Amino acid sequence: MTGQPVDWNYWTVILLKPDCLTRNLLSPVLSMVEQHLTVQHVTVVFPTEDQIFAHYADMLPRSAELGRDVAAELRRIYGGRAAAVALGYGPDAAARLRALLGPTDPAAAGADTIRGRYAADSLAQASADGRLIDNLIHSSDTSDVVPADFDTWFGAANRHLLHFPASTAALIPVNGERR
Repeated sequence: MTGQPVDWNYWTVILLKPDCLTRNLLSPVLSMVEQHLTVQHVTVVFPTEDQIFAHYADMLPRSAELGRDVAAELRRIYGGRAAAVALGYGPDAAARLRALLGPTDPAAAGADTIRGRYAADSLAQASADGRLIDNLIHSSDTSDVVPADFDTWFGAANRHLLHFPASTAALIPVNGERR
């Protein structure tokens, strides 16, 4: 993709949270994602505070509304713990993955969603404990935020990673034509 503009509608960033890795659910969760998107560049990371705060920038000002110190909770969840990041590729990638994740509260998620099938927490329990919910996975909210999420987790210098997967390259129209 070097020199060509990126069509962010085909990409999403997948963040597999520490509870996903701790419970050895990385492979089953990614297998479920792969039924809908091509998954590339899975990397285990120890997130920095800067990365976490950038990724959850929309939540940081919501401490009063959520009734808990969001920054402290993000430090608790991620501090010194392994997580994984990956790229998902396919048409409407961000929207498709968000639908597959299910609601933030796994107790409200259907069994056909990742959180409904694999998460072991609930919003009610997290609220009772005064903490943020453990729900295995997060992804780019919309295609508009994918570039910032990519830069947070992979770095702008790694845009070369955004290449069409070989298995799907023939399906992507170029100037209105199939390759």
